[in-house]
Amino acid sequence: MTVLALALRRLAASVPTLLIILAGLFLLLQLAPGDTVDALVAQMGGGDAAMIEQLRQFYGLDASVPVQLGRYLWRLVQLDLGYSAIYAKPVLDVILERLPATLLLMVSALSFAFTAGLVLGVLAARRVNHWPDTMISTLGLVFYATPSFWFGLMGIVLFSIHLAWLPSGGFETIGSGLTGLARVLDIARFLVLPTMTLALGFLAVYLRIMRASMLEVLSLDFVRTARSKGLAETAVVVRHVLRNALLPMVTLVGLQAGTMLGGSVVVESVFALPGLGRLAYESVVQRDLNTLLGIVFISAVLVIVINFIVDLAYARLDPRIGAGR
Repeated sequence: MTVLALALRRLAASVPTLLIILAGLFLLLQLAPGDTVDALVAQMGGGDAAMIEQLRQFYGLDASVPVQLGRYLWRLVQLDLGYSAIYAKPVLDVILERLPATLLLMVSALSFAFTAGLVLGVLAARRVNHWPDTMISTLGLVFYATPSFWFGLMGIVLFSIHLAWLPSGGFETIGSGLTGLARVLDIARFLVLPTMTLALGFLAVYLRIMRASMLEVLSLDFVRTARSKGLAETAVVVRHVLRNALLPMVTLVGLQAGTMLGGSVVVESVFALPGLGRLAYESVVQRDLNTLLGIVFISAVLVIVINFIVDLAYARLDPRIGAGR
Protein backbone atom coordinates (compact mmCIF):
# COMPACT_ATOMS: atom_id res chain seq x y z
CA MET A 1 0.00 0.00 0.00
CA THR A 2 2.91 2.35 0.69
CA VAL A 3 4.24 1.85 -2.83
CA LEU A 4 0.74 2.38 -4.25
CA ALA A 5 0.37 5.65 -2.33
CA LEU A 6 3.76 6.77 -3.63
CA ALA A 7 2.68 5.94 -7.18
CA LEU A 8 -0.59 7.88 -6.84
CA ARG A 9 1.23 10.94 -5.49
CA ARG A 10 3.65 10.81 -8.40
CA LEU A 11 0.81 10.64 -10.92
CA ALA A 12 -1.06 13.52 -9.27
CA ALA A 13 2.08 15.69 -9.31
CA SER A 14 2.64 15.00 -13.01
CA VAL A 15 -0.64 16.60 -14.17
CA PRO A 16 0.30 20.26 -13.50
CA THR A 17 3.76 19.56 -14.93
CA LEU A 18 2.18 18.36 -18.17
CA LEU A 19 -0.08 21.43 -18.39
CA ILE A 20 2.82 23.82 -17.78
CA ILE A 21 4.89 22.14 -20.51
CA LEU A 22 2.08 22.38 -23.07
CA ALA A 23 1.11 25.95 -22.19
CA GLY A 24 4.74 27.10 -22.25
CA LEU A 25 5.41 25.49 -25.63
CA PHE A 26 2.17 26.90 -27.07
CA LEU A 27 3.14 30.43 -26.05
CA LEU A 28 6.72 30.05 -27.31
CA LEU A 29 5.52 28.85 -30.71
CA GLN A 30 3.41 31.98 -31.05
CA LEU A 31 6.64 34.01 -31.14
CA ALA A 32 7.85 32.21 -34.26
CA PRO A 33 7.02 33.84 -37.61
CA GLY A 34 4.21 32.34 -39.68
CA ASP A 35 1.61 29.71 -38.84
CA THR A 36 -0.11 26.65 -40.31
CA VAL A 37 -2.07 28.67 -42.87
CA ASP A 38 1.11 30.34 -44.14
CA ALA A 39 2.64 26.88 -44.66
CA LEU A 40 -0.48 25.64 -46.48
CA VAL A 41 -0.60 28.70 -48.75
CA ALA A 42 3.10 28.27 -49.56
CA GLN A 43 2.48 24.62 -50.51
CA MET A 44 -0.43 25.65 -52.75
CA GLY A 45 1.68 28.29 -54.47
CA GLY A 46 -0.23 31.25 -53.06
CA GLY A 47 -3.82 32.38 -52.47
CA ASP A 48 -5.99 35.47 -52.20
CA ALA A 49 -6.69 37.32 -48.95
CA ALA A 50 -10.28 36.02 -48.68
CA MET A 51 -9.22 32.38 -48.86
CA ILE A 52 -6.44 32.94 -46.32
CA GLU A 53 -8.92 34.56 -43.93
CA GLN A 54 -11.35 31.65 -44.32
CA LEU A 55 -8.57 29.18 -43.56
CA ARG A 56 -7.61 31.12 -40.45
CA GLN A 57 -11.21 31.05 -39.26
CA PHE A 58 -11.49 27.32 -40.03
CA TYR A 59 -8.39 26.44 -38.00
CA GLY A 60 -9.22 28.92 -35.22
CA LEU A 61 -6.13 31.05 -35.87
CA ASP A 62 -8.15 34.29 -36.07
CA ALA A 63 -8.71 34.29 -32.29
CA SER A 64 -6.36 35.79 -29.70
CA VAL A 65 -3.55 33.70 -28.24
CA PRO A 66 -5.25 33.21 -24.81
CA VAL A 67 -8.45 32.05 -26.55
CA GLN A 68 -6.51 29.63 -28.76
CA LEU A 69 -4.69 28.25 -25.70
CA GLY A 70 -7.95 27.85 -23.80
CA ARG A 71 -9.57 26.04 -26.70
CA TYR A 72 -6.59 23.70 -27.05
CA LEU A 73 -6.49 22.82 -23.35
CA TRP A 74 -10.26 22.20 -23.36
CA ARG A 75 -9.90 19.84 -26.34
CA LEU A 76 -7.03 18.16 -24.55
CA VAL A 77 -9.22 17.46 -21.52
CA GLN A 78 -11.54 15.65 -23.94
CA LEU A 79 -8.53 13.70 -25.31
CA ASP A 80 -8.82 15.52 -28.63
CA LEU A 81 -5.38 16.46 -29.97
CA GLY A 82 -6.88 18.41 -32.88
CA TYR A 83 -6.56 18.14 -36.64
CA SER A 84 -3.35 18.20 -38.66
CA ALA A 85 -3.66 20.66 -41.52
CA ILE A 86 -0.50 19.42 -43.23
CA TYR A 87 -1.33 15.69 -43.07
CA ALA A 88 -5.11 16.19 -43.46
CA LYS A 89 -6.06 13.78 -40.66
CA PRO A 90 -6.50 13.83 -36.88
CA VAL A 91 -3.26 14.44 -34.98
CA LEU A 92 -3.77 11.31 -32.88
CA ASP A 93 -3.90 9.16 -36.04
CA VAL A 94 -0.68 10.75 -37.34
CA ILE A 95 1.11 10.16 -34.03
CA LEU A 96 -0.10 6.57 -33.66
CA GLU A 97 1.30 5.80 -37.11
CA ARG A 98 4.76 7.05 -36.07
CA LEU A 99 4.81 6.01 -32.39
CA PRO A 100 5.80 2.31 -32.85
CA ALA A 101 9.09 3.19 -34.57
CA THR A 102 10.09 5.61 -31.80
CA LEU A 103 9.08 3.23 -29.01
CA LEU A 104 11.04 0.36 -30.56
CA LEU A 105 14.09 2.60 -31.00
CA MET A 106 13.89 3.93 -27.43
CA VAL A 107 13.32 0.55 -25.78
CA SER A 108 16.08 -1.18 -27.74
CA ALA A 109 18.58 1.67 -27.23
CA LEU A 110 17.77 2.04 -23.53
CA SER A 111 17.94 -1.71 -22.92
CA PHE A 112 21.28 -2.03 -24.70
CA ALA A 113 22.80 1.05 -23.03
CA PHE A 114 21.63 0.02 -19.55
CA THR A 115 22.72 -3.62 -19.83
CA ALA A 116 26.07 -2.92 -21.48
CA GLY A 117 26.76 0.00 -19.13
CA LEU A 118 25.98 -2.17 -16.11
CA VAL A 119 28.26 -5.01 -17.25
CA LEU A 120 31.14 -2.73 -18.27
CA GLY A 121 30.81 -0.67 -15.08
CA VAL A 122 30.99 -3.79 -12.91
CA LEU A 123 34.02 -5.09 -14.85
CA ALA A 124 35.78 -1.73 -14.52
CA ALA A 125 35.09 -1.57 -10.77
CA ARG A 126 36.24 -5.16 -10.22
CA ARG A 127 39.53 -4.40 -12.02
CA VAL A 128 39.97 -0.79 -10.87
CA ASN A 129 43.31 0.84 -11.80
CA HIS A 130 44.18 -2.12 -14.05
CA TRP A 131 44.14 -2.31 -17.84
CA PRO A 132 40.45 -3.41 -18.14
CA ASP A 133 39.40 -0.38 -16.11
CA THR A 134 41.57 1.95 -18.18
CA MET A 135 40.35 0.52 -21.49
CA ILE A 136 36.66 0.63 -20.51
CA SER A 137 36.93 4.17 -19.09
CA THR A 138 38.71 5.41 -22.23
CA LEU A 139 36.14 3.77 -24.46
CA GLY A 140 33.33 5.38 -22.46
CA LEU A 141 34.96 8.79 -22.79
CA VAL A 142 35.23 8.36 -26.57
CA PHE A 143 31.54 7.38 -26.81
CA TYR A 144 30.49 10.31 -24.64
CA ALA A 145 32.55 12.91 -26.50
CA THR A 146 31.52 11.85 -30.02
CA PRO A 147 28.28 13.28 -31.51
CA SER A 148 25.62 10.67 -32.22
CA PHE A 149 25.09 11.80 -35.82
CA TRP A 150 28.77 11.09 -36.55
CA PHE A 151 28.38 7.54 -35.24
CA GLY A 152 25.32 7.18 -37.46
CA LEU A 153 27.03 8.44 -40.60
CA MET A 154 30.14 6.35 -40.01
CA GLY A 155 27.97 3.31 -39.34
CA ILE A 156 26.23 3.81 -42.68
CA VAL A 157 29.56 4.19 -44.49
CA LEU A 158 31.08 1.08 -42.89
CA PHE A 159 28.23 -1.39 -42.42
CA SER A 160 25.91 -0.31 -45.24
CA ILE A 161 28.18 0.87 -48.04
CA HIS A 162 31.50 -0.97 -47.63
CA LEU A 163 30.39 -4.20 -45.94
CA ALA A 164 26.73 -4.19 -47.10
CA TRP A 165 25.67 -5.99 -43.92
CA LEU A 166 22.93 -3.64 -42.75
CA PRO A 167 20.43 -1.29 -44.45
CA SER A 168 21.28 2.42 -44.45
CA GLY A 169 17.84 3.65 -43.49
CA GLY A 170 14.12 3.00 -43.21
CA PHE A 171 12.06 0.90 -40.81
CA GLU A 172 11.47 -2.29 -42.81
CA THR A 173 11.76 -3.65 -46.33
CA ILE A 174 9.14 -1.86 -48.43
CA GLY A 175 6.76 -4.16 -50.27
CA SER A 176 8.27 -7.32 -48.82
CA GLY A 177 4.94 -8.62 -47.53
CA LEU A 178 6.66 -10.28 -44.58
CA THR A 179 4.60 -11.35 -41.57
CA GLY A 180 5.20 -12.90 -38.17
CA LEU A 181 8.75 -13.70 -37.12
CA ALA A 182 10.16 -12.89 -40.56
CA ARG A 183 8.87 -9.31 -40.27
CA VAL A 184 10.18 -8.98 -36.71
CA LEU A 185 13.66 -10.03 -37.84
CA ASP A 186 13.47 -7.67 -40.81
CA ILE A 187 12.59 -4.71 -38.56
CA ALA A 188 15.31 -5.71 -36.08
CA ARG A 189 17.85 -5.67 -38.90
CA PHE A 190 16.85 -2.11 -39.82
CA LEU A 191 17.04 -1.01 -36.17
CA VAL A 192 20.58 -2.24 -35.45
CA LEU A 193 22.40 0.88 -36.64
CA PRO A 194 19.92 3.44 -35.19
CA THR A 195 19.91 1.61 -31.85
CA MET A 196 23.69 1.56 -31.60
CA THR A 197 23.91 5.20 -32.67
CA LEU A 198 21.42 6.36 -30.04
CA ALA A 199 22.68 4.06 -27.29
CA LEU A 200 26.45 4.65 -27.33
CA GLY A 201 26.36 8.07 -25.69
CA PHE A 202 24.05 6.85 -22.93
CA LEU A 203 26.11 3.68 -22.49
CA ALA A 204 29.13 5.85 -21.65
CA VAL A 205 27.18 7.63 -18.89
CA TYR A 206 25.79 4.40 -17.45
CA LEU A 207 29.15 2.65 -17.25
CA ARG A 208 30.74 5.64 -15.51
CA ILE A 209 27.89 5.88 -13.00
CA MET A 210 27.92 2.12 -12.38
CA ARG A 211 31.68 2.08 -11.89
CA ALA A 212 31.56 4.95 -9.38
CA SER A 213 28.59 3.44 -7.55
CA MET A 214 30.23 0.00 -7.35
CA LEU A 215 33.45 1.48 -5.94
CA GLU A 216 31.48 3.41 -3.33
CA VAL A 217 29.42 0.39 -2.20
CA LEU A 218 32.46 -1.91 -2.18
CA SER A 219 34.07 0.31 0.46
CA LEU A 220 31.13 0.10 2.89
CA ASP A 221 31.20 -1.85 6.15
CA PHE A 222 28.57 -4.46 5.27
CA VAL A 223 30.66 -5.56 2.26
CA ARG A 224 33.70 -6.09 4.47
CA THR A 225 31.49 -8.06 6.87
CA ALA A 226 30.25 -10.26 4.03
CA ARG A 227 33.82 -10.92 2.93
CA SER A 228 34.89 -11.73 6.47
CA LYS A 229 32.20 -14.42 6.62
CA GLY A 230 33.99 -16.23 3.81
CA LEU A 231 31.70 -15.36 0.89
CA ALA A 232 33.28 -15.53 -2.54
CA GLU A 233 33.85 -12.20 -4.28
CA THR A 234 31.27 -13.00 -6.97
CA ALA A 235 28.66 -13.81 -4.32
CA VAL A 236 29.44 -10.57 -2.50
CA VAL A 237 28.98 -8.55 -5.69
CA VAL A 238 25.79 -10.28 -6.83
CA ARG A 239 24.03 -10.66 -3.48
CA HIS A 240 25.13 -7.53 -1.62
CA VAL A 241 26.78 -4.90 -3.82
CA LEU A 242 24.83 -4.96 -7.06
CA ARG A 243 21.39 -4.15 -5.63
CA ASN A 244 22.68 -1.06 -3.80
CA ALA A 245 24.87 0.05 -6.71
CA LEU A 246 21.90 -0.12 -9.10
CA LEU A 247 20.03 2.75 -7.40
CA PRO A 248 21.86 5.61 -9.21
CA MET A 249 21.52 3.70 -12.50
CA VAL A 250 17.76 3.37 -12.08
CA THR A 251 17.47 7.07 -11.24
CA LEU A 252 19.42 7.95 -14.36
CA VAL A 253 17.04 5.97 -16.58
CA GLY A 254 14.16 8.26 -15.56
CA LEU A 255 16.20 11.43 -15.92
CA GLN A 256 17.47 10.55 -19.39
CA ALA A 257 14.18 9.36 -20.87
CA GLY A 258 13.43 12.86 -22.18
CA THR A 259 16.99 13.27 -23.42
CA MET A 260 16.70 10.03 -25.37
CA LEU A 261 13.46 11.25 -26.98
CA GLY A 262 15.26 14.43 -28.00
CA GLY A 263 18.18 12.44 -29.37
CA SER A 264 15.81 10.38 -31.49
CA VAL A 265 15.16 13.48 -33.63
CA VAL A 266 18.74 13.37 -34.94
CA VAL A 267 18.91 9.58 -35.23
CA GLU A 268 15.57 9.28 -37.02
CA SER A 269 16.60 12.03 -39.45
CA VAL A 270 19.93 10.33 -40.21
CA PHE A 271 18.35 6.90 -40.78
CA ALA A 272 15.02 8.10 -42.26
CA LEU A 273 13.00 6.36 -39.55
CA PRO A 274 9.28 7.21 -39.59
CA GLY A 275 9.13 8.06 -35.88
CA LEU A 276 8.02 10.91 -33.61
CA GLY A 277 11.41 12.61 -33.79
CA ARG A 278 11.31 13.00 -37.54
CA LEU A 279 7.62 13.95 -37.36
CA ALA A 280 8.47 16.71 -34.86
CA TYR A 281 11.12 18.08 -37.21
CA GLU A 282 8.69 18.06 -40.13
CA SER A 283 6.00 19.73 -37.99
CA VAL A 284 8.36 22.56 -37.02
CA VAL A 285 9.40 23.14 -40.62
CA GLN A 286 5.78 23.11 -41.84
CA ARG A 287 4.43 25.08 -38.85
CA ASP A 288 1.93 22.34 -38.00
CA LEU A 289 1.21 23.54 -34.47
CA ASN A 290 -1.40 20.92 -33.55
CA THR A 291 0.84 18.03 -34.55
CA LEU A 292 3.84 19.47 -32.72
CA LEU A 293 1.82 20.02 -29.54
CA GLY A 294 0.43 16.50 -29.84
CA ILE A 295 3.96 15.09 -30.12
CA VAL A 296 5.04 17.06 -27.04
CA PHE A 297 1.96 15.81 -25.15
CA ILE A 298 2.61 12.15 -26.02
CA SER A 299 6.34 12.52 -25.35
CA ALA A 300 5.68 14.12 -21.95
CA VAL A 301 3.26 11.31 -21.08
CA LEU A 302 5.91 8.74 -22.06
CA VAL A 303 8.53 10.43 -19.87
CA ILE A 304 6.08 10.63 -16.95
CA VAL A 305 5.21 6.93 -17.33
CA ILE A 306 8.89 5.97 -17.46
CA ASN A 307 9.63 8.01 -14.33
CA PHE A 308 6.59 6.45 -12.66
CA ILE A 309 8.00 2.97 -13.37
CA VAL A 310 11.43 4.12 -12.17
CA ASP A 311 9.93 5.32 -8.88
CA LEU A 312 8.29 1.94 -8.35
CA ALA A 313 11.54 0.14 -9.19
CA TYR A 314 13.43 2.45 -6.83
CA ALA A 315 11.02 1.68 -3.98
CA ARG A 316 11.38 -2.02 -4.80
CA LEU A 317 15.19 -1.92 -4.72
CA ASP A 318 15.28 0.13 -1.51
CA PRO A 319 12.18 -0.36 0.71
CA ARG A 320 13.29 2.53 2.93
CA ILE A 321 12.37 4.96 0.13
CA GLY A 322 8.76 3.83 -0.01
CA ALA A 323 8.49 3.75 3.77
CA GLY A 324 9.91 7.23 4.20
CA ARG A 325 7.53 9.04 1.84
